[in-house]
Amino acid sequence: MEEINKDIIVDYQELGKRIKKLRLEKKITQEKLAETVNISNSHMSHIETGITKASLEVIVSIANALCITTDQLLCDSLASSKSTYENELTGLLSDCGIEEIRFLTKSLKAHKEFLREFKRRN
Repeated sequence: MEEINKDIIVDYQELGKRIKKLRLEKKITQEKLAETVNISNSHMSHIETGITKASLEVIVSIANALCITTDQLLCDSLASSKSTYENELTGLLSDCGIEEIRFLTKSLKAHKEFLREFKRRN
């Protein structure tokens, strides 16, 4: 079993990037999301840029407004988020042709080998 880091904190910059990415994928304006979540436009902007730490209530409201899980927003800060990343990889590959998939598979294998070798040495 993988060791869990109990000192993990929320990475608010990554959270903000994920919120913005998912909002744009759903073609929702920042203003509309802020209105739906019942916060000001500037507060939403500060959340998306990582300037402001979003409360749990706001994170849940944003997840509900975007029709996603909080895991999808917080996966960069969760010790157990493997399925979220697997789903993200599947989504990234869904519109790729065979040549792109071959290239990405080779690249991913090389990165995986490098990471494991790096961990082994350190």
